[in-house]
Amino acid sequence: MKYFSKITAVTALLLAAAFCSTVVAQQTPSGAPAIPMPSGNVRQAAPAPGSAPKIQIGKAETFKLDNGLTVIVVENHKLPRASFQIFVDNDPAQEKDAAGYVQMMGELLSKGTKTRTKSQIDEAVDFIGATLSSSQNGVNGSCLSKHSEKLLEIMSDVLLNPSFPAEELEKAKRRQESGLAANKDDANAIANNVGSVLRYGKNHPYGEIMTEESLAKINLDQIRGHYNTYFKPNIAYFVVVGDVTKAQAEKYAKQYFGKWQKGDVPMHKYAVPQAPAKTQVDFVHKPGAVQSVINITYPVDLLPGTQEAIKGRVANALFGGYFNSRINANLREGHGWTYGARSSLNPDRLVGSFNATASVRNAVTDSSIIELLKEMRRMASEPVPNDELQVVKNVLTGQFSQSLEQPGTVANFALSTARFKLPADYYEKYLQVLQNVTPQDVAAMAKKYINPDRAHILVVGNKDDVADRLKQFSPEGKVNMYDVYGNPIIPSGATLPAGMTAEKVIEDYVNAIGGTAKIAAIKDLMMTSVIQTGGPELTLSTWQKDGKIATDMTMNGMSMSKQQFDGTKAKESGMGGSRDLEGEDLNDLKEQALFCKEATYLTGGYKLALKGLEQINGSDAYIVEVERPDGKKRTEYYDMKTSLKVREVSSVTGQDGQPASMTTDLADYKEMNGVLFPHTVTLIGIMPVPLKGVVKELKVNGGIDDKVFKL
Repeated sequence: MKYFSKITAVTALLLAAAFCSTVVAQQTPSGAPAIPMPSGNVRQAAPAPGSAPKIQIGKAETFKLDNGLTVIVVENHKLPRASFQIFVDNDPAQEKDAAGYVQMMGELLSKGTKTRTKSQIDEAVDFIGATLSSSQNGVNGSCLSKHSEKLLEIMSDVLLNPSFPAEELEKAKRRQESGLAANKDDANAIANNVGSVLRYGKNHPYGEIMTEESLAKINLDQIRGHYNTYFKPNIAYFVVVGDVTKAQAEKYAKQYFGKWQKGDVPMHKYAVPQAPAKTQVDFVHKPGAVQSVINITYPVDLLPGTQEAIKGRVANALFGGYFNSRINANLREGHGWTYGARSSLNPDRLVGSFNATASVRNAVTDSSIIELLKEMRRMASEPVPNDELQVVKNVLTGQFSQSLEQPGTVANFALSTARFKLPADYYEKYLQVLQNVTPQDVAAMAKKYINPDRAHILVVGNKDDVADRLKQFSPEGKVNMYDVYGNPIIPSGATLPAGMTAEKVIEDYVNAIGGTAKIAAIKDLMMTSVIQTGGPELTLSTWQKDGKIATDMTMNGMSMSKQQFDGTKAKESGMGGSRDLEGEDLNDLKEQALFCKEATYLTGGYKLALKGLEQINGSDAYIVEVERPDGKKRTEYYDMKTSLKVREVSSVTGQDGQPASMTTDLADYKEMNGVLFPHTVTLIGIMPVPLKGVVKELKVNGGIDDKVFKL
């Protein structure tokens, strides 16, 4: 509770600052299952090479029903438990301007049937101590084996009779909206999204990503249409693992899924995505970022279940696929630039991918890319020493052998064998093929799949600190700019007007919100805002008067945190106790006690610098760097057309104790007593999900008792 109290205290201050500042402003795919890597420096004591160990892979029984449903059974009677999976192996379909509806279909699949509501499904599953989940590829469940039929009855109802309730779609959309908002401030999520778009293109299903616009267009007709088109038994698998015999599995399959009607399912052909003809440097600006996420990526033509997939896995593990890999040894151990550098080489029956990534400090972003590219080239140009190669093969052998301890692994092997039409002994010979990989094989795989000269070098970070230094990696000396969804940013052509200064931007803002006379007429202010967190709703009350400020954050009527500044001293209190505010914390509260902090920029000892222009939500905005008298800096953005402040970016301490950035977006300005106040403020960066505050009540010059500020 102490932690939550601290978070709510900081949140209260930041939201109050944002609202008042404006007031202020107004006032003035596939492969063997992954297993945890061994720790320690295995290079120093590499096990001696030997022949591939002989393994015993549990037997999987496979048969088909009359409707085409393939049944895979793996018996394991050590524990009285069973797991069941229906996997629908549908061909990926393009979702176009409603990207995300297939994912939404999978989520809604288990949210209601023609005879059961979501709550009834949940209660029935909980009553037998089982689990049940759904996805765009089907349903999964597990239970004590004695409850198998009860669970399968529910699973078959979910699979065959989904109702896709409209109210559940709306709930799912709200959850997705929160996730999308959080991802827009998550550099890794941005890199994943933009990397997918660059790697595959938006005309390929792998390159489609959900956005706010596509989410808004998702409807039940699309969801039902996808289900009715693709959920057919003749492209599906029923996987049974655990304390179930083949005879029982056959009975279950016929009883619960035998009436599932087969049908024709469309197949699609897409142009195979190609790597760029020459290396392309791509950038996404994350204001205030103190680190850069580097992502070197491109598509590859690598099919699952081939010997090249195994050889490629060895080459990738050596390069960046486990803790003691080359790139981690270089960037982490050798230079101390990152907590970890990783790579992946992913086979896929449509198109595979290569990806190498690391998060590094702004100052060493270009140096880190130099080292990553150097290691990529070394993979193909220098034969790997036998002892280093043997270490990697031993690690992968250990992963594979350990994975066999799980019955589900055998089922996954059987599923992959059926889906990808692999040789029946593919997994039995896996370790033999792995141990036979030579330095020459590694070099061949590196030349084919690890290519630094036809890659997207994607960086998500602070443009001002990093972007210009990345031009050296582009043959054309060019850095392509993208937004968080991989859309190219087309410069508007706007330039700074002649004679425009930071001081003039601030003057225009003060006039835009009402002017100094109107701001000076404000004697006190009381505001109530509702804070949407994705969880419990919070209420923030703020009072200002004569250079004093007080805030109270409540949840369900209970006070979670308070801040008070009486004009001289300040205190913060909450469920974790109370403390006096000093130093920077005190200065923050003093600043927010002003009706218009921006109006004091010109006379209060602030240093201002006009840094240029940037597009914010499609509109050009002035970038003003503001340095407070105590040295604390922030960056503010003012719309060129309206002169209103639309964003602030400042440095904060993250939840992990590391430096982070806080983005505050201001919108929905409304007039009160001749002064414009923002009525919607969104904070991104203080918590895992964005915090959206909406003003519900605002009173100016309504009279405030001084006791609210008394410490």
